[in-house]
Amino acid sequence: MENQQPKAFPVSWDQFHRDSRALAWRLSGQGKWEAIVCITRGGLVPAAIVARELGIRMIETVCIASYHDYEEQGELQVIKSVDNRVINLDGGKGASVLVIDDLVDTGGTARVVREMLPDAHFATVYAKPMGRPLVDTFVTEVSQDTWIYFPWDMGWQFQPPIAHSTQG
Repeated sequence: MENQQPKAFPVSWDQFHRDSRALAWRLSGQGKWEAIVCITRGGLVPAAIVARELGIRMIETVCIASYHDYEEQGELQVIKSVDNRVINLDGGKGASVLVIDDLVDTGGTARVVREMLPDAHFATVYAKPMGRPLVDTFVTEVSQDTWIYFPWDMGWQFQPPIAHSTQG
């Protein structure tokens, strides 16, 4: 069996904005959150959109690096943890905290954040099957072998048709 290339899923700024607003729409009415914890870097943009749409002013970051070379996941590194003032908002378990990320892939990052805020509501724009059980709300599920090209990772260039990438 030959080694297949991952499926490409390029996402434009317009599409990502629409999907992030759709995430906010799904979250509206699900809870009363006092804060958003956004997982950097991918969660920064959707967290800003969700915060605007839901009227949330307290935004905190947790900084975890998992993709070190933009191609493969490596060892997780917690660069910055969640501030204790956010962790302690509701007794230390995060029930009034909304965690936002762009994507849940294998679930490694989600597990680390769940340990910090076990009762937080975890929401992502995109979800892959391995990480899907760790997410409470998401917009679009993609296959595990799909590589999402986010707008902040792309420049203006030609994209070959899908048929060209599947012909051997």
